[in-house]
Amino acid sequence: MKRSLFFAIATTVIVAGFGAVDARAGQLTLADLLVPGATIVVPPEPDTFSNFTYSTSPAGSAPSAADINVNEFHFGAENGITFAGPFQAAPMGVVDYQISYVVTAPAGSSFTDAFLSATFNLPPGTTGTVSIGESLTYTGGSQQLQISQSSGPDTVSIPAGVSSILVQKDILINGGSLGAGVSFVNQGFSSSTVPEPASLALLGIGMTGFLAFRRFFKKTSVA
Repeated sequence: MKRSLFFAIATTVIVAGFGAVDARAGQLTLADLLVPGATIVVPPEPDTFSNFTYSTSPAGSAPSAADINVNEFHFGAENGITFAGPFQAAPMGVVDYQISYVVTAPAGSSFTDAFLSATFNLPPGTTGTVSIGESLTYTGGSQQLQISQSSGPDTVSIPAGVSSILVQKDILINGGSLGAGVSFVNQGFSSSTVPEPASLALLGIGMTGFLAFRRFFKKTSVA
C-alpha cells in the first residue's frame, strides 16, 4: 500500500514537471516558446523571457520556428538569449524576419543596458547585405538598436527603474548576387539591484548614528 502510494505521488510530480512552461535556455527551439505561457529563465540575475512571436516575409520562409534553437547568451555582464538558425536569402532574394518577446528583470532589480550582436554569413564578393534592427519599448519611453555586417555590435543604456522591456527584432536579409545570411543573433541585458525603501531607511539611520558618534568622539577628544 505504501509502495503504491509512493509511485502515485512520484508519477504526479513527473507529470507536473513536464507540464511546466518554464524552462532554461539551451534546451528549446523557438517553436517551443511560441506556446502561450512559455518562458525562459536565464541566470544569473535571473531574467525571464516570455510572450514570443515569430513571422517572416515572404510568409513561410525558412527557417521555421522549429529550426531555430534558443540558447543562453553570456558576454561579460550581458546575459540573455541567442537565436541560432539558418536565416538566409537566396541570390536576388529578400527575406524579412520578425521576432518579438518580453524580457523581465527579477523582483528588486532593473535593467541598465541592452546589447545586440550577430554572426553574419556573406560569401566573398557578394553584393548581399544583412541588417538587424530592434525596438526596445518600456514604460516611459523606447530605445533603438541597429547592427549590420559592417557596423558590429551595438549597446544602449536603459533609464533607471525599467524592469520590463518589449523587444521587437527585425532581421532583413538581401541576397544580392551570391546570397547572404546570419546564423546567430545575440541579445544580452545587464541589470542592477534596486535598494528597497526599508534598506534605504536603515542606511539613513546608520549614517545618522555614525555622524552623531563622530561629533561625540570629537567633543570627547577636545575635552
